[in-house]
Amino acid sequence: MIKELMHDPIFLAGKSEVATKEDLQVAQDLLDTLMAHRDSCVGMAANMIGVRKRIIAFLDESGRAPTYTVMLNPEIINKDGAYDTEESCLSLLGGPRPCKRYKSIKVKYHTLELQTRIKTYTGWTAQIIQHEVDHCDGVLI
Repeated sequence: MIKELMHDPIFLAGKSEVATKEDLQVAQDLLDTLMAHRDSCVGMAANMIGVRKRIIAFLDESGRAPTYTVMLNPEIINKDGAYDTEESCLSLLGGPRPCKRYKSIKVKYHTLELQTRIKTYTGWTAQIIQHEVDHCDGVLI
């Protein structure tokens, strides 16, 4: 179900809790909401739809064809190649804000089937994931 976007910076600055199998509907709602905003958004975290759970959904361009991916409890366990950039966010008013990102990241996460995975991402997809993990950690760009 498509949810309304959260714009309250105090809520968004709160850290998200671990996601469990009881949160799979939240994951689906997050993906539905991202798809509804795909013309202007490439990633979302659950707190952006008002739920403080460690769930992200994003456009994954790391494979042969772009697909949408959902991660439960993503954790960046390695990063390399720092660079400065600017990003915008659907949840925050105003234009792009400066931030530091990494060209390559290794992420440990759970799939929707609650299986643990570790995968390395680079480039644009890595940048999107970093932005959404920041949301889970209560970091506002």
